[in-house]
Amino acid sequence: MAKITFIGTGGGRFATIYQKRGTGGIYIAAKGLLMHVDPGPGALVKMWEHNLDPMATNAIFISHAHPDHYTDAEILIEAMTMGGKRKRGTIIGSESIINGIEDFRAISFYHKKLVKKIIAAKSGDKFLVEDYEMEATPAQHSDPTTIGFKLHLDNGIISYTADTQNFEGLADAHEGARILILAVTRPLGMKIPFHLATEDAIEIVKKVKPELAILTHMGIKFLENPSQQANMVAEQTGVSTIAAIDGMRVYMGEKIEIKMD
Repeated sequence: MAKITFIGTGGGRFATIYQKRGTGGIYIAAKGLLMHVDPGPGALVKMWEHNLDPMATNAIFISHAHPDHYTDAEILIEAMTMGGKRKRGTIIGSESIINGIEDFRAISFYHKKLVKKIIAAKSGDKFLVEDYEMEATPAQHSDPTTIGFKLHLDNGIISYTADTQNFEGLADAHEGARILILAVTRPLGMKIPFHLATEDAIEIVKKVKPELAILTHMGIKFLENPSQQANMVAEQTGVSTIAAIDGMRVYMGEKIEIKMD
């Protein structure tokens, strides 16, 4: 059985600054895998609040080099490597995260030296993370190297769009997902470049048809009524859709179950 914990469900500049929701990302646990996804501000503190041990983590995925996705990554690398004393764990990141590009740079050379395995991934790359196949999926964002992922687990695929605008081929890249996690920053009718809005989520979910769609990484405007936005997606697509809340846990076994802290 896989377990997904939503450490923080806010995203974007102002949701991060005001901390109306946490911005600590997502934690995926499966047999042999404990992976932190996009550990933004507050990830470390919130992990302890949700009874997650950062020293047990063995993989960290960072979709791109914006602070609401990577800020706590270096301290979590130190936790994963037992304060830098054990060379262990895997870092998967966009080119901007791992090597840096002109406008974006995130993880220090020192911290990269602490981990056992580093993967600078681009769209279409396939690789193993603790014996599970992972595929980097495309995104169109202001960091041009941004990636999402499809993670093939024993009980199905968990897919994550990361920050992106909608584009032809995005839904196709997440085909086969049993659980589709969408970073939806803006509510219906309030689209901005490089991000998904509710109408984009409707189009993507309608094409992918996962068993469960989860909206997260929600901006200030979206957070005015996230359940209403999720209900719109569910009504328009016929797919069970929820807006995540901080501390929510989703279990994927034969059935998918949702539990709240």
